[in-house]
Amino acid sequence: MGLLGILVGLGLLIYLAFRGSSILILAPVAGLIAAAFSGEPLLASWTQTFMRNAADFVAQFFPLFLLGAVFGKLMEDSGSVTSIANYMTVKLGAQRAILAVVLAGAIVTYGGVSLFVAFFVLAPMGIALFRSAGVPRRLMPAAIALGTSTFTMSAMPGTPSIQNAIPMPFFGTTPFAAPGLGIIASLIMLGFGMWWLKRRETAARARGEGFGALTAPADESAEEAAEDPIVRERATTSGAFDPSEIHSSDEADKNPPIVLAALPIVVVIVVNLMMSFVILPRMDSAFLATPEWGSTSLSAVGGVWSVIVALTAAIIATIAINFRSVPKLRATMTAGANASVLPILSVASLVGFGAIVAALPAFADVRNWVLGIEGGPLVSLAVATNILAALTGSASGGLTIALDALGPTYMKIAHEIGMDPALMHRVAVIGSGTLDSLPHNGAVVTLLSVCGVSHKEGYLDIVMAGIVSAVLALVVVIGLGTLVGSF
Repeated sequence: MGLLGILVGLGLLIYLAFRGSSILILAPVAGLIAAAFSGEPLLASWTQTFMRNAADFVAQFFPLFLLGAVFGKLMEDSGSVTSIANYMTVKLGAQRAILAVVLAGAIVTYGGVSLFVAFFVLAPMGIALFRSAGVPRRLMPAAIALGTSTFTMSAMPGTPSIQNAIPMPFFGTTPFAAPGLGIIASLIMLGFGMWWLKRRETAARARGEGFGALTAPADESAEEAAEDPIVRERATTSGAFDPSEIHSSDEADKNPPIVLAALPIVVVIVVNLMMSFVILPRMDSAFLATPEWGSTSLSAVGGVWSVIVALTAAIIATIAINFRSVPKLRATMTAGANASVLPILSVASLVGFGAIVAALPAFADVRNWVLGIEGGPLVSLAVATNILAALTGSASGGLTIALDALGPTYMKIAHEIGMDPALMHRVAVIGSGTLDSLPHNGAVVTLLSVCGVSHKEGYLDIVMAGIVSAVLALVVVIGLGTLVGSF
């Protein structure tokens, strides 16, 4: 009965979430259904298990959601994201429209801008570029996804994405875990994704297929998506930015020069690197072991601290560069802060649901099945994160649930066999960013809506560029990691 309860609760969560119901209500209800099937005390499951674990997630990661959303809104309203995208467009030209969109998305998201902010800025620009180049509009969502939601989210060493931050407290790692493997994985994702999209573009041109009819202004689809409540509910479980805040403030009349627009992104990368390898390792952190500071260690919090400082420095740099050009700086900051609240609570609710499931006696069978998967701990870890990210439609939610339930076990295994936890970090993050992009994923729904493309028209290319490329990279990373370890 316990296992049946888990399946019923999970099925209800997936079905109603896809229909646009609030995850804040669905997650505790689904968790309590699973608990009821196992005969567990319901009120205790809600207040002592669900809420405690959800609160722990908020306590650990809310600074990253908050700072990331504020930074993204500042970069949007200052015109910096637009400036970077325009620069890539001019440099690469219409004949390389797909590559221009991919690289523009990659640059801004690797620099810490929320992928949802990137969606709403890149989509209108991509429509204009694809139209002038005669590239089918249906390929645009896949191009944006490849640049924003694949290698810069899960593979590039140092990426400030929330997915890359989640394993750090569990494995005691930094944002630069397994950098060599991360770079190899990034090249595979980018290379395969570009090969597929260029192949599709060539085939379309051979058939005489162009951009297609433009029945509305380029930014109308983005406007509609930002105001769609169903898009909002789905989006906030898979990202760190609430789409409803996209138009809550005014943008600058003039975009900054490319050097100044890109400077905050450089600040994120450099400060993150310095914090991870120079400043924090030299810091006296013995005080963290005392009960007053949570009886923790620098290895458990250092990675999150690095990203916090990097994003804070980037926010200060963005304000210093653009404080005269952003029309209403306070409104921009407020919109960014507000945009972080619903996503953190939505993902935390998924984590709370996972905590209830992990506490049920029947979950022991699930744990044993996962750990018993042939191929070693890297394969079983990849399978676990893939499955949970797919079922929840959230890379961050699925990854946290997997590591909450299995992280200590994998750390024990790593210690016993002499495996570098950094390797597990990279496998777990890449694994979370593969099957999370199923049709019900909030980022997929939002991206298609912003681009004005239906699932039927654009989803296959998202699968190939966003899922298949990541799966190929994951296989290579597991293979290399098993043979030579982390590097």
